[in-house]
Amino acid sequence: MSTTPLRIALISETFPPEINGVANTLGRLASGLMQLGHRVQVVRPRQSVDDGRHSDDELLLTRGWPLPGYPGLQWGQSCLHKLLRHWRRLRPDVLYIATEGPLGLAALRAAKRLRIPALSGFHTNFQQYSAHYGLGPLTRLVTAYLRWFHNRTLRTLVPSASQALELERRGFAHVVQLARGVDGRLFQPGRRDDELRRQWGLGEQDIAVLHVGRLAAEKNLGLLGRAFRQLRAAHPNLHMRLIVVGDGPQRAQLAQELPDALFCGLQRGEELARHYASGDLFLFPSLSETFGNVVLEALASGLAVVAYDQAAAGQHIRHGHNGVLAPPGDEAEFIDAANWLLEDRERLRRVRLNARQHAGRLEWSGIVERFEGYLLDASHRLPGAAVEPQAAPGADVARK
Repeated sequence: MSTTPLRIALISETFPPEINGVANTLGRLASGLMQLGHRVQVVRPRQSVDDGRHSDDELLLTRGWPLPGYPGLQWGQSCLHKLLRHWRRLRPDVLYIATEGPLGLAALRAAKRLRIPALSGFHTNFQQYSAHYGLGPLTRLVTAYLRWFHNRTLRTLVPSASQALELERRGFAHVVQLARGVDGRLFQPGRRDDELRRQWGLGEQDIAVLHVGRLAAEKNLGLLGRAFRQLRAAHPNLHMRLIVVGDGPQRAQLAQELPDALFCGLQRGEELARHYASGDLFLFPSLSETFGNVVLEALASGLAVVAYDQAAAGQHIRHGHNGVLAPPGDEAEFIDAANWLLEDRERLRRVRLNARQHAGRLEWSGIVERFEGYLLDASHRLPGAAVEPQAAPGADVARK
């Protein structure tokens, strides 16, 4: 590498081995930066795997609070003085603040006090989630806080063009796109397992309708059951089963609503890849994603994906070619799109082949290099030269 290695601090409330899209993305970015020769310090809440572990120059552990409705996940506790103490001793060249909770806010304040350039990432639509957890009246307040937070960093990195446009309309400044990749060697059709399908009660010609993700209110999982029931009614001669991979606060409720579905729980690594590749049709009804890493994993595994035309699906699926799309929120179109795939075996086979071919070009290496470029650019700014945000077009309308 021709550039001088950077000392980068990556701040996040979630990180591997936790399982979620944010943790997966950050793990890939951190390991990719280290492979390029940079020094990365991860700042995160202490996890159950950290018993007896102490902070060092590569990992700074903080206390965390349980996140309501999300067992196993945490908000990082504010630790301004701890960050100041560590970063005065070993000063980072640049910060990447991935989450906007108390830990991220403490990092933002420390960056301002120490005049360290900081970038931020918009990984989660918290302003949308509030409505799903009985906090609808707070949506405007949450949006205002997120805008205030991100506009005090040099850039806000978002995973898709649609997300960038949405934030700009709401007055977020200096928004740039950083796409997501997929590990095509891990997630690939060659991991299809006939024995696993037999355990699911399915033969070679049967259809495994798969869903992978966190089982939570904001994921619009009611549509999962409604879509599957209509698919089964529309194709009575086709043996199919709904396979749900993942866990979360809605698992028990979904299991009651879908007694014939098979719930496989959390899967990791090669086991997760084996579950993907052993499916046929992938239903992704979420409307709250900033991206949706599982969409790329499903495409790479050779599944025919049915999703709404937004985030990762809108960016990577060409309708009728390597998947099918429905207008956001249109349940009838979502179900019709899935039916269209199942009406013709050859059509389904062709879409699945095209899905794998497209995803095979989405490796992480190029994305890490672009991330590196943003960090290098920020590190060359004058320390503490925060960019004063300018209101984006339509921002005044968005605030009303």
